[in-house]
Amino acid sequence: MVDDSRAQRRVVSLTLARGGYTVTEAASGEEALALCRQHDFEMVLSDWMTQGMSGLDFCRAFRALPRQSYGYFIMLTSKSGKAEVADGLDCGADDFLSKPVNADELFARLRAGERIVSMHAELVEKNRLIGSTLEELQKLYDALDNDLIEARKLQQTMVRDRQQTFSGGRATLLLRPSGRVGGDLVGFFPVNPRRLALYAIDVSGHGVASAIMTARLAGLMQGASPRQNIAVSINGYGDTDSWPPEMVARRLNRLMIEDLQVEQYFTMAYAEVDLVSGRVQLVQAGHPHPAILRRAGSVEFIGDGGFPVGLIPGAKFHRVEAQLQPGDRLFLMSDGITECPAPDGSELGEDGLRDLLVRHAALDDAPLLESLVWRLSERIGSGSFPDDVSGVLFRYTGTGA
Repeated sequence: MVDDSRAQRRVVSLTLARGGYTVTEAASGEEALALCRQHDFEMVLSDWMTQGMSGLDFCRAFRALPRQSYGYFIMLTSKSGKAEVADGLDCGADDFLSKPVNADELFARLRAGERIVSMHAELVEKNRLIGSTLEELQKLYDALDNDLIEARKLQQTMVRDRQQTFSGGRATLLLRPSGRVGGDLVGFFPVNPRRLALYAIDVSGHGVASAIMTARLAGLMQGASPRQNIAVSINGYGDTDSWPPEMVARRLNRLMIEDLQVEQYFTMAYAEVDLVSGRVQLVQAGHPHPAILRRAGSVEFIGDGGFPVGLIPGAKFHRVEAQLQPGDRLFLMSDGITECPAPDGSELGEDGLRDLLVRHAALDDAPLLESLVWRLSERIGSGSFPDDVSGVLFRYTGTGA
């Protein structure tokens, strides 16, 4: 309670004390400001006209003090003009009370102030809890981000050999995850000295769950021994052979639905190339149509669509055959390429991919894939792709013995 009239202070202070308030009195704005520097008063009643520092100056200085809680400021005044009220509000006053003070009105305005102070205290506490929670979340995010960085490194090791030459051809891999980890998988493995298997897989969804599934599939498709590879068969004499492409898709479909029993599924293009004859046998399971880039520069898309793997029990998959001539290239790609969006939302599509392949047909295999990535980046306007971009490019040389 700030007033240079001792009698006025006593009258108001006694009224407040009877109402259950603890009151500290000050005879001037300077004295009140010194007290406010020592204590966080929840509410202040100050006369407008005081000796020395005026009520307006005191209010302005009070608002400038560093405080943890909000202080509700009521100005006692005999002024009622709009200009004076505006001045008081500009200086930081919350409310006004006309002199002489009416007890009922005083308590009513104090109760309104208490609600403001309580709401402010509640808001401060909630902000503190939010800040504390955000700090904990940031720690968890940093830990998760570090784990994802390491997971990305491990995932990249699944396609350690980005290019390898065989007797009769050369395979080159492309894998650009859209996030820390991705759900795409590409690779190749020799069935025997004459036949080479190529595959491109896209697991549904993104993130950790998809990355774990790709790791599981990588183990099935790149087993250290033929007995671990789901696409390889061994006859009674120990000779290594492979299941037909449609049977590989069927075995994977049964594994996903009956054994793993997960909600995920994946699309796949799996091809087997005869390195001597150039004959290609492949299965397309919901994956984009594989492309053949002919030596002369034309592009053909092959395949008949098919169902994704792990989606429909007992799904039937069909084999597609094609013939490569020396210099031809077979490209199995993910939908991150064909569905790459432009700023207007339009997708690249098969026509756009054909145009890119034809324009860069003179490039060697690795530069061709790198150029494709650059063109996709230009299309979306950044190097951050909305979906994983992956593919395996096989060049048939026709020199297989």
